[in-house]
Amino acid sequence: MRLLIVEDSIDLVDVLRRQFDAAGFPVDHAGTVEDALLMLGMGHYAAVVLDIGLPDGDGRTVARRMRDVGDTTPVILLTARGSVADRVAGLAAGGDDYLMKPFAPEELIARIQALLRRSGMVVDRELACGNVVYDPVTRDIRVAGLPTILSARELGVLEALIQRHERVVAKGRLEAQLFGMDDELGSNAVEVYVHRLRRRLTDAGATAQIVTVRGVGYMMIEAAP
Repeated sequence: MRLLIVEDSIDLVDVLRRQFDAAGFPVDHAGTVEDALLMLGMGHYAAVVLDIGLPDGDGRTVARRMRDVGDTTPVILLTARGSVADRVAGLAAGGDDYLMKPFAPEELIARIQALLRRSGMVVDRELACGNVVYDPVTRDIRVAGLPTILSARELGVLEALIQRHERVVAKGRLEAQLFGMDDELGSNAVEVYVHRLRRRLTDAGATAQIVTVRGVGYMMIEAAP
């Protein structure tokens, strides 16, 4: 699930990018109102982290434009302004949540996860394929009842496949979920992470397997007994 951060402080963006990447959220970045509106028109995001104070205008303009065109993507507003009037204005413009600067990145991630659950983008029940069980709230994985540790992008592949198990997930959809616009991708980037996930699941004794649908994408199915 890709996020868009609209923030003109490069230092803050760098910190958030590292935190989000570790949590399995690839990030795109816009530093102005104009760039944010352009990027929102080009791609789909799971959530938007939106600073109010931007060099070319009020960030709330972005939220307002999103809602005007029917875009219901969750928006968390960031600001150094803490008055009740400011918070009310931000929510009235289309924001779903409000976070005061300075803040802990962990709190921002938790708020995003809560918004995704409320919007239905993240279910609050465990998902399973064979003996592989995934908890989308805690993002924990168990294989045959035992915890299994994956890298952030391996986890992203598993999440995309197990949510649609026994259905094909297009390679392009995996690319969009795993990587941001600023990531330099090799032609086989998705294949690399699928291969790593396959190996980890096999080593853990999984009864789920990832099938390649040539020319289309991948599918997770329960292995035949």
